[in-house]
Amino acid sequence: MIKIGLCSITLAKHSVEEVVSLAKRTELACVEWNAKCHVKPGDYEQALYVKKLSKEAGLEIVSYGSYYRVGSTDVNQTSFSKVLLTAEVLETRSIRVWAGTKNYEDSSQEEIASIVEDTLKIAEMAAEKNIAICFEFHDGTLTNNNYSALKFSNLVVHPNVFFSWQPPHGYKTSYALQGLKELLPRLYTVHIYHWTVGSKDKNKVNGTVRELIYPDDYHRHPLSQGVSDLDLYLKCLLNEGKEIPILIEFVKGDCPEQFIEDALFLSHLVKNISIDLSHIR
Repeated sequence: MIKIGLCSITLAKHSVEEVVSLAKRTELACVEWNAKCHVKPGDYEQALYVKKLSKEAGLEIVSYGSYYRVGSTDVNQTSFSKVLLTAEVLETRSIRVWAGTKNYEDSSQEEIASIVEDTLKIAEMAAEKNIAICFEFHDGTLTNNNYSALKFSNLVVHPNVFFSWQPPHGYKTSYALQGLKELLPRLYTVHIYHWTVGSKDKNKVNGTVRELIYPDDYHRHPLSQGVSDLDLYLKCLLNEGKEIPILIEFVKGDCPEQFIEDALFLSHLVKNISIDLSHIR
């Protein structure tokens, strides 16, 4: 089963009331409330208000989108205890966190060990509140690519540690699908969008591949234009046979109209997709 929802950062410039209204209008089932723009850590009054609005709208809060950098206390602007308490007030079932501040290949063994140690610590803390820990799949962390994410996941084997997934920018669909399949056993949420970037064959300076530049090399598109990729991702998720929230994130132009179009398209696609369920008992 797939639940369709949104990451509230998709509508970062809009109020909580507007986000809830748009979610209701498109009949979404769930939401990840963002810690930067809608429910800041420690703002328990706001968390209570957001929980109330969400419940009234029939929106399940599947995640609290925090920016806690695990194992990197020097860069965190708040403690995990405050993040956890805010998530508890929201009555969410998971907290999104980040695995450090560097790509896996750029991290020392000591840095990796620190992140692993902190992961197990916060996983135990959150488990006491029946809240899961869910790692963002993202550049600049230990989950920066398929190989890194799988390697890190094997270092943090804990019943309360899970992973999110999103299509990696600039990679072929086959590579993205491989990463999704590898994380499926511990997958908690999926962030979905349709972005393209300048191909690495063209992104060259003086004959050498250069780092992609945001936002110049990144291009957002309506979800409908990525239907072939979405079809593969959805079939992969549905064939897994477990409930996985798919959360719309970063629509073209950050505008409500595009969000509505994408939400309705994704709902239609999920309802009408044809998959092989013969192996599911």
